[in-house]
Amino acid sequence: MSQVNPQWEQEIAKRRTFAIISHPDAGKTTMTEKLLYFGGAIREAGMVKGRKNSKHATSDWMEIEKKRGISVTSSAMDFEYKGHHINILDTPGHQDFSEDTYRTLTAADAAVMIIDVAKGVEAQTIKLFKVCRMRGIPIFTFINKLDRHGKDPFELLEEIERVLGIRSYPMNWPIGMGNYFSGVYDRAKSRVELYQSGSEHQEISFFEVSGADDPMIGERVGQDLWQQLQDEISLLDVAGDDFDMELINKGELTPVFFGSAINNFGVQTFLDNFLQMAPPPSPKKSNIGLIEPSQRPFSGFIFKIQANMNPAHRDRVAFLRICSGRFERGMTVKHVRLGKDIKLAQPVQFMAQDREIVEESYAGDVIGLFDPGIFQIGDTLCVGQPLEYEEMPHFSPEFFSRVMVKDAMKHKQFQKGIMQLTEEGTVQLFRTYPMEDLILGVVGVLQFEVLEYRLKAEYGVDIMLTRMPYQIARWLEGEKAALDALKNKTVTDRYGRPVMLFESEYQLRMAIEKYSNIRFHESSLGLKSQA
Repeated sequence: MSQVNPQWEQEIAKRRTFAIISHPDAGKTTMTEKLLYFGGAIREAGMVKGRKNSKHATSDWMEIEKKRGISVTSSAMDFEYKGHHINILDTPGHQDFSEDTYRTLTAADAAVMIIDVAKGVEAQTIKLFKVCRMRGIPIFTFINKLDRHGKDPFELLEEIERVLGIRSYPMNWPIGMGNYFSGVYDRAKSRVELYQSGSEHQEISFFEVSGADDPMIGERVGQDLWQQLQDEISLLDVAGDDFDMELINKGELTPVFFGSAINNFGVQTFLDNFLQMAPPPSPKKSNIGLIEPSQRPFSGFIFKIQANMNPAHRDRVAFLRICSGRFERGMTVKHVRLGKDIKLAQPVQFMAQDREIVEESYAGDVIGLFDPGIFQIGDTLCVGQPLEYEEMPHFSPEFFSRVMVKDAMKHKQFQKGIMQLTEEGTVQLFRTYPMEDLILGVVGVLQFEVLEYRLKAEYGVDIMLTRMPYQIARWLEGEKAALDALKNKTVTDRYGRPVMLFESEYQLRMAIEKYSNIRFHESSLGLKSQA
């Protein structure tokens, strides 16, 4: 193993790389912009309030996103703040999200979960949370929109534990809610942060107290709210979970913060606390063991590919998470899957559609690489001893459509577009036997709309989609003879691996009982290509 490089170690220790997860409209995009605002990355937060608003999120660049006021793709943004180098991985916030959302979480060292105080834990949050739990990364919770009336804070904490299966520790506690929202009480620092209604980008206004029972609180927020705060803090201290950094690091206890992102209330306090608790880049699993961030030269993996980010250039960008060492512009690295050396001449970092050439980066950072068609999701790039990082997890699609090109003369452009968008992970591609019809599978139905839009806009191709009744895909493993006997009942993925599609959980259970010599897998992880 290489020796620890002190300069690398110092730079890597500054890195904080996290994804923001939430259900649509919980305030994820607003939170992202406020964090960028505090980091000086943008001068004005975009105030994204939905589809009718003419402004769009800094992280939303694709034309379809601007028209609908949603985040379809996952972006990566970075900024400096109080001695830290912060990388935010912004995941799609629309309810019809994609597998791209899941994959982005593989590049994060921590997750920030945004919960709407009125709606609590919602469906998409649950899906994303499961992926975070699977990876065992720390999860930090921001309960948003306290300036509106919502659920009782104790009810929300119980819901987090009941629905998500994670304990919680409130770092601060709300004083009132909705029209009566007056601020939060910081449990660790024994101070009250006052809320000023309608004061966007407000400076933090707080005062030190001796505890929740300090009469000064009653003088500032009123006797009723002060009494309520004392009762609730007393209950928390007796019945609540203890603060435990070890459990937080394991993803078994989530620190909870209350605030209102749209009013900039509680965001900076959250960021300051998060940077103290969130981990720097962690070791990653590979085929040669755990790779420590500072103990070997440059290595990283591709977790996302995005074509045509710049419509004027019709380019293709591969997003790479650096896992170890230092990256330098122009360096030559080994493309492990292809077994050849390549030069990385034009690495970039992003702020929406704006790009900046990267001269150097370190483990924890995310950079974009120009892709002439040589990268696939999951590819490892490295210097020194070749290694391969863990295969990207795949998830069973939940919606399926048969696809045909309307104009047979454009079949070539259709094939090129479908293959490129499949490589990006926009859709999963399956072929029937023996007719070789094409079936597309997606995690969220919006991806069909995105596919149609992009094939038309970027490749000049009109398609016809016919929805199919399937809801579940399972990859099959078994003896060749047993799999061959099922060919008429299966499709193949883009790597030639057999997959069976089902309309319901009942059908799946029946198949598992009937074909006891076949193993059914929820994903293709670890299964060999048959192509």
